[in-house]
Amino acid sequence: MEDLTGRRLVVVTGASSGIGLAAAVDLACRGDQVVLVGRDPARLQAAAEQVREAAGERPELFRADFAVLDDVRGLAERLRAAYDRIDVLANNAGAIVLQPITTVDGFELSIQANHLAPFLLTNLLRDRIGRIVVTASGAHRSGSLDPDDLNRPLRRYRPMGAYGTSKQANILFTAEAARRWPDVPAYCFHPGVVRTRFGNDSRLVALGMRLLPFRSPEKGAETLVWLANQEPERLRNGGYYFDRRPRRPLPKAADPRLAARLWTASAKAVGIED
Repeated sequence: MEDLTGRRLVVVTGASSGIGLAAAVDLACRGDQVVLVGRDPARLQAAAEQVREAAGERPELFRADFAVLDDVRGLAERLRAAYDRIDVLANNAGAIVLQPITTVDGFELSIQANHLAPFLLTNLLRDRIGRIVVTASGAHRSGSLDPDDLNRPLRRYRPMGAYGTSKQANILFTAEAARRWPDVPAYCFHPGVVRTRFGNDSRLVALGMRLLPFRSPEKGAETLVWLANQEPERLRNGGYYFDRRPRRPLPKAADPRLAARLWTASAKAVGIED
């Protein structure tokens, strides 16, 4: 067995491309042992090769589809079997869903893949985690979260509205996790508008990705890596960050009562105790 004394174990979801892969490469080059989680096996293998080429060590890979909650439960079981401690869980997986889709679990795909799945994974790994970092977004401004009706976006579907609602949930989840689990620091951040695989199924979005001055994934990942490395005393537990500075989200993403209601609704939705 390799001696990992002094090294951190960092699990990055959504790590097969974009911000997740950029963060994994950076963290691995800093000496962390990174674990990549993704949905597509071929893209995961390609990502692992990029990390190996950059850092000299091939990361461990775990496949899971966040559109299927049983996949998330299986992922948690495999991670628990493999690791006694996860120093940093980077909940980065996410997607903009261009059409109204209901998952096999009965939820609108954006709210499940971007919020309910990482909520479930984090809860199932709670006793192993040393720190939580969540990729949120300034798109929370377009959110209209109703904890009593997580499928509300399906009734009059708009892709950015559904995505914004899931990102609003990310920020509320982070703050409530910090309140409920004060021994596990939790932070979220806005990566900026990043050139990633988002919207690849839309010619209009893909054209915008090519023409507009979007950030690179490496630039978008900087705050994730920074939050994973800073001493907790220098950060605000439950805080929302942008470009390595604390920011104040909109009031609808900073309401502690709404955060508590969302937690209760999310726990019921994924079948765990509140």
